[in-house]
Amino acid sequence: MTAVHLPELRPGRLPRRVPVRQALCLIPLLLVTVAAVRHRSVLAEGFGHLRTASWPWLLAAAGATCLTWVAAAFARQGAVVQPLPGRRLLATQFAAGAANHLLPTGLGASAVNLRFMTVCGVPLARSSAALALYMLAECVGRLTLLAALLIAFPGALRLGSLLPAGALGPLLLGAGALPAVAVAALLLVRRLRTAGCSFLRTALGEARSVHACPARAVALWGGSLAFPALQAAALAAVGRALGLPVPPAHMALAYLAATVAVALVPTPGGLGSVEAALIVALVAVGGPASVATAVVLAYRIITVWVPLVPGAVTLAALVRLKII
Repeated sequence: MTAVHLPELRPGRLPRRVPVRQALCLIPLLLVTVAAVRHRSVLAEGFGHLRTASWPWLLAAAGATCLTWVAAAFARQGAVVQPLPGRRLLATQFAAGAANHLLPTGLGASAVNLRFMTVCGVPLARSSAALALYMLAECVGRLTLLAALLIAFPGALRLGSLLPAGALGPLLLGAGALPAVAVAALLLVRRLRTAGCSFLRTALGEARSVHACPARAVALWGGSLAFPALQAAALAAVGRALGLPVPPAHMALAYLAATVAVALVPTPGGLGSVEAALIVALVAVGGPASVATAVVLAYRIITVWVPLVPGAVTLAALVRLKII
């Protein structure tokens, strides 16, 4: 009887290579589909409002949205001394925008940019420090613009309509609880304290190196200021397109106040929380609730949902080409 020889399988290895990278390319598109199905009523209502809007202003809003990716690319390059490939950096910001709307706020874009920098040869410690520097600069830029508009238009935002009586104290207490817990953990846990001190030294060294190069410093802070300013300009353009009876500067103030307020809400891309906060903020600066709702829905269609599919395709392409 002839013996039959079966192929030898090495322990711990699959008999056929699993296409992990190809499978990862499909995940962004799957997430987009799930998000679109879950928010289909919002999408339908938002597109309905776009049909009655003034198209020149909508084109201005779309142009401002596209420029936000350019501003983000400048700020990302400014946060690291090592030159990054410009075209791939810009494509990465476009893809990171899609990732940011599919994962909890900030995590998607941070993961994509961290992976991109490490693939470009930036050590992980320096990539993490550059990421922290960018986030700090973007936060400072957003708060600076908000403070400037509050000083320029002190009576525009009626905070009394945003918060119930006595709610400001608990809100500030809740906002400060997380940093307090983080500081306590660093002080009490030795390993965390050692890792935190090491990261802080790396981050400070990276920040000094960046600011020693004027071109990098201008790119970092210029991009960090331009990014929220362009987002606010896009909302103001949509407001003009739909006839919201609020001055553009007041709409920009409402946008900055709303996005700062929801910064600690861990929802994917702020979906749901950003819309609610923007509507409340636009009403607080004098907009009718019905028109404010239409403006916010149309704004989110232009800035989130329309770029989401091409952004997810770009993200999948970058994964497949091993750029991230």
